[in-house]
Amino acid sequence: MNTRNKRAVQHRPETLAKREEILKVAALMFGEKGTSNTTLQDIAGQVGMTHAGVLHYFGSKKGLLLEVLKYRDNQDVADLEGKRMPGGLDAFRHLIKTAEENMKRPGIVQTYLILSSESVTEGNLGKDYFFSRYSCLRAELSEALGKVLVGEQGSLSDSDRTAIEDAVAGILAAMDGLQLQWLLDPEHVNLARASRFIIETAVSAVIDPHENCLDRNR
Repeated sequence: MNTRNKRAVQHRPETLAKREEILKVAALMFGEKGTSNTTLQDIAGQVGMTHAGVLHYFGSKKGLLLEVLKYRDNQDVADLEGKRMPGGLDAFRHLIKTAEENMKRPGIVQTYLILSSESVTEGNLGKDYFFSRYSCLRAELSEALGKVLVGEQGSLSDSDRTAIEDAVAGILAAMDGLQLQWLLDPEHVNLARASRFIIETAVSAVIDPHENCLDRNR
């Protein structure tokens, strides 16, 4: 079979449907049992395939894990208008909802943290995915917060833009860090509640700046 015909087969409806089925099952199993306790053979058995059959679609377990993360991203916005993150303050409410949902799928959170930390190494399979994901999230959230601020005051100053960029980067970093703390010590770290606090604090600091308490008594 030549390359052209092979690509045609890969995009047949039944092939895409099977791929979707594998991703759905893998997301559920990784979410419940974690990556180390779930094998490709386990997943293959659930979808009526062989280990080699799953590899045919995704190449490796790491390849499947990355596709599961992309699948999760798509599912998180599947019910939203335009199948994308909402604008304005709803974008940040969506982040809070995502943190709440993540408490139900610790295995997926673990997968995300492991692969994202590995992505900083040169030539890593997930580097492009995570670079693109963070870039897109920063852009979407910055646009959302910028529109709120324009609605409040009519325009954006350079300092406003800097504050927005810093707030958005800080929110994403804090959410990732909270996920790690939550996995390590779920008894003392409430992922949803702490994420809400960070998001509300950062957004409020941009929209309605107040006194910096750390400047007191200097």
